Amino acid sequence: MQRAEDREVDDKDDRGGGRPGLLTSTSTIFSTITPTQRPPSKRKREDTHHEEGDEGEDEQEEEGQEEKGLHEEIMPPYKSKVRVLEEYQIIGFISSGTYGRVYKARSKLPGNTKEYAIKKFKPDKEGEVIQYTGISQSACREMALCSELSHENVIHLHEIILEDKCIYMVFEYAEHDLLQIVHYHSHPERRPIPEATVKSVLWQLLNGVSYLHQNWVLHRDLKPANIMVTAAGEVRIGDLGLARLFWKPLQTLYTGDKVVVTIWYRAPELLLGSKHYTAAIDLWAVGCIFAELLALRPIFKGEEAKMEKKSTVPFQRNQMQKIIEILGSPTKERWPAVTQQPEYNQLQAFKPYPNNLEAWYHQIGATNALGFQLLSGLLNYDPTQRLTAQSALEHPYFSEGAKLTLNAFEGQSFDYPHRRVSQDDNDISLPGTKRSGLPDDSLGGSRAKRLKEG
Repeated sequence: MQRAEDREVDDKDDRGGGRPGLLTSTSTIFSTITPTQRPPSKRKREDTHHEEGDEGEDEQEEEGQEEKGLHEEIMPPYKSKVRVLEEYQIIGFISSGTYGRVYKARSKLPGNTKEYAIKKFKPDKEGEVIQYTGISQSACREMALCSELSHENVIHLHEIILEDKCIYMVFEYAEHDLLQIVHYHSHPERRPIPEATVKSVLWQLLNGVSYLHQNWVLHRDLKPANIMVTAAGEVRIGDLGLARLFWKPLQTLYTGDKVVVTIWYRAPELLLGSKHYTAAIDLWAVGCIFAELLALRPIFKGEEAKMEKKSTVPFQRNQMQKIIEILGSPTKERWPAVTQQPEYNQLQAFKPYPNNLEAWYHQIGATNALGFQLLSGLLNYDPTQRLTAQSALEHPYFSEGAKLTLNAFEGQSFDYPHRRVSQDDNDISLPGTKRSGLPDDSLGGSRAKRLKEG
């Protein structure tokens, strides 16, 4: 099956637009939560000539009065129809992230005993008088995308609530995430994740990524902390704050966000400054996650060079070094387009390395030959040759060996610990957001937080 970005699409969707399938504009989502309707637009003057000047003057006078009326119209203050604390009981605080805080909650509605994760976007600037500063681009994207995406392996958005200039996104609650699971198996001593669990998690992750890509969505921040797992062993891809539609973008994807994907999961084309990257960057991240499930540690654990200026993205030399040490040097034979990458000249400073991925694979104790083939296909330097999500789903790794199941925990003789929830900082009405959070994150919202490696 072709990747979405490689297909040439001529058909129109039933809304008459040029993009197939899924999503409408961001304004669609705000039409469901905004308090007032837009005033009627000023009517257009007919493109006709009048023989008598009085008629034209009368029309101008009418338009002037109409325009004046619009300016003088006072919109009524917005009153929230749904109050968060009337509908949900806050169980506790989970974590804080770049754009807000996440709480665990339970529905108060009769007959509904479900638990939810409520993501509250901050409306203020910390340390100053509380003031409404607008909605972040990340929040707009996440609301617009999550409102229309619907798949068993993508986190489900239950509702959006606008209350007192705060936005609350209410998601289904997932008890675990992959970072938490990796930590459990690596502390206090190393205990490999069962092969059946790895296979199930990876297949469900690829299934969700395939759905996103078929609907022209790049996730752009896949990592263990953003991959949720429910108590029933069902994988959910979370945190779409960096996600982006890639159907005929008006500008390069690089223009809006110069830095995407957490450093350890960032594809080589991104490290080398590519401005026209494709959905293949998500598959590289999936390959890194697969390797981490096997090794119980990140495969490419580099040190990130910080940005001195917002307009200048530094070359991540140490991260590139970690990749080259395992995968070998990215030569023109392995990646013909490597010479076209903006930071290609930086590679001249690295000494040549052979491909050591197979040695690394055996060193961590992995023995499944098909698993190695799949990992090699996901960690291919050349993005045009890297496995797509759909082709990876069809890999024989999933049809041979341990039985594939859609419950990642099936057959396990142990239970993973529940997510830690703080009772000391669970007032969802508090305006501030920069408080100390717990290391695991319900929606993967914190891009900086990660359980410390042992």
